[in-house]
Amino acid sequence: MADDAGDKTEAPTPRRRRESREKGQVAKSQELNAAVMLLGGLLGLAVFGGGIWRAMLSVMYAALDAQGDTTTEGALVLASVSLRGVIKSLAPFMICLLLVGIAVLLGQVGLLFTFQPLTPKLDKLNPINGVKRLVSPHSLVQLAQNVMKLAVIVGVAWLSIRSVMEKVVHSQGLEYVYIFPFAADLILELGMRLLLVLLVLAIIDYIYQRYRHEKQMKMTKEEVKEEMKRMEGDPVIKRRRREVQMRLAAARVSASVPQADVVVTNPTHYAVAIKYDSETMAAPRVVAKGGDHLAHKIREIAAASGVPIVEKPELARMLYAEVDTGHEIPERFYRLVAEVLAYIYEMSGSGIGPAAVPIGR
Repeated sequence: MADDAGDKTEAPTPRRRRESREKGQVAKSQELNAAVMLLGGLLGLAVFGGGIWRAMLSVMYAALDAQGDTTTEGALVLASVSLRGVIKSLAPFMICLLLVGIAVLLGQVGLLFTFQPLTPKLDKLNPINGVKRLVSPHSLVQLAQNVMKLAVIVGVAWLSIRSVMEKVVHSQGLEYVYIFPFAADLILELGMRLLLVLLVLAIIDYIYQRYRHEKQMKMTKEEVKEEMKRMEGDPVIKRRRREVQMRLAAARVSASVPQADVVVTNPTHYAVAIKYDSETMAAPRVVAKGGDHLAHKIREIAAASGVPIVEKPELARMLYAEVDTGHEIPERFYRLVAEVLAYIYEMSGSGIGPAAVPIGR
């Protein structure tokens, strides 16, 4: 039984993929972005955390030393110095996050610049369409997935915090200078545990988003036919165009072949008509050529016009492939064509021998 014309069973065409990409419709996972950003943040914190901690410590020392200075000028100097120190220490960390964010985005969708997703669409303002999107099967499935993800993340976070709760309780007795290193180590420890779970969930979500995008991109058989018509033209028009081209080619052949000196054939697949006039041409010229049906037509016209037909399969193939109609033959074919012309002149009783055929004046 034939497939329903409305079923999207066909793979998307390259044109469909290109148009979808130009509209900003690409497969990407926000969860993967968040997970990789978290990984970049943890790695950046591990590399640059020492500098950030030292900067914060310097700010704290400066604030403690300036407790006795209550003037406005002193407060402004302290704020300026502290701000520069914090920015200087955080800059490498923020640059690291920025580069990671760009890298994960390029890894998912590649280099893409489009403003079409920002174009206002009136159907998005329709409250009925909004309600339909909220209660659609995809929205319900996504809600269930988000609830499951949240439950898993909360569970892992709780177990992780519970395992270090004793360290947190004991940290109350630490001096303030040790609070920052302790907090950094604790954040790294908890973050690495959560990161493993987030990466697994993100990879699963990315695979699902690609599958969903590919499914949405699929086309019906009728859409593929219409797409091919737009890309290659209507088959009926193409057939008519070929018929017109064949008629024009046949007309040109009918006019040029009778003027040729010889027709070189494959003998059935290719035919090349050659003419040489030592008074007007520097070298023999291809006046007509054709393959299959047109080659048969050239042979018929040559036979009816008394033009000699010589079977030279290799020469016919090379001339057909490398020399356009109306062009002189290249120098590398001079000897082969000279032999053919000399043979024709000799057979016709003109008295011109092979050595007397002037090629390439």
